[in-house]
Amino acid sequence: MPKVELHLHLEGGAPPAFIRGLAKEKNIDISGIFDEQGGYLYRDFEHFLQVYEAACTTLTGPEEFRRLTLAVLEESAAHGVVYSETFVSPDFCGGGDVGAWREYLAAMVEAADEAERTMGITLKGIVTCIRHMGPEQAKTAAKCAAETKGDFIVGYGMAGAEMVGRPGDFAYSFDMAREAGLRITCHAGEWGGPDMVADTIRDLAPERIGHGINAIKDLALVDQIAEQGIVLEVCPGSNVFLNAVPSWEAHPIAKLRDRGVKVTVSTDDPPFFHTTMTDEFDMLARTFGWEEEVLSELNQTALDAAFCDDKTKEAVAKRLAAG
Repeated sequence: MPKVELHLHLEGGAPPAFIRGLAKEKNIDISGIFDEQGGYLYRDFEHFLQVYEAACTTLTGPEEFRRLTLAVLEESAAHGVVYSETFVSPDFCGGGDVGAWREYLAAMVEAADEAERTMGITLKGIVTCIRHMGPEQAKTAAKCAAETKGDFIVGYGMAGAEMVGRPGDFAYSFDMAREAGLRITCHAGEWGGPDMVADTIRDLAPERIGHGINAIKDLALVDQIAEQGIVLEVCPGSNVFLNAVPSWEAHPIAKLRDRGVKVTVSTDDPPFFHTTMTDEFDMLARTFGWEEEVLSELNQTALDAAFCDDKTKEAVAKRLAAG
């Protein structure tokens, strides 16, 4: 069935073969980040961040990001995704320089336009600051986001190591982005407890939260999230693979939904976690007995929560209806 995905890191969607090919072209030795089967190899979340950043060393210019965007969208489209929002960071695209960021952005937009013509998938971008790079660097990312807000760049958020600092430390950059008219999301509650989710809501006022699953440990907070209509970008396969939860059966997505929270489903960094949107939907059906009606509801929730304009939503809605 056609699908809508809201939580996808562009670099994290890079097929391992694509990164290996770039490394070979550039004579960069990153062989240590792959396993014997050619997939990404890491021990835990901290090591995952190191491997992720090592893979990004092959992405040295706008042309590489054009090729990356096409490779990621080809994978997504193959699994029925008709609309995707992807996290992109100026820190990996020109080091936070606005001029360089514009060049990288133009390359990504060129690829997105080509993919829409040839694959029937629409892509929009959400600029993210990297949490473990600190609040000052976040201001640089927010400036890049504010300067390039438009048809493609529709939102601002924060990714990276969740346990570094507190949400309020980054409030200035979020205020910058919001004043520029960008929509707001933020990773929280993947590793941090319900207090991290509550602080994020209070200090950064996001419309959506990336992951958010540990809110389940505070039912009053869950009810607050439901009442405020905050949408959770849930990535069950990622959570299970990284041991943020012990198993699919233990995942709180169904409990959150049953309590009235708006939940959506995404892959996060699909090749790193050996998942696809097809796998996510299959496992939700298998684990929780969710049939097509519920899965279609997930898609509609995601489309309603998407940061794109109404014209784009209308076009995507037609693709979902035709599915």
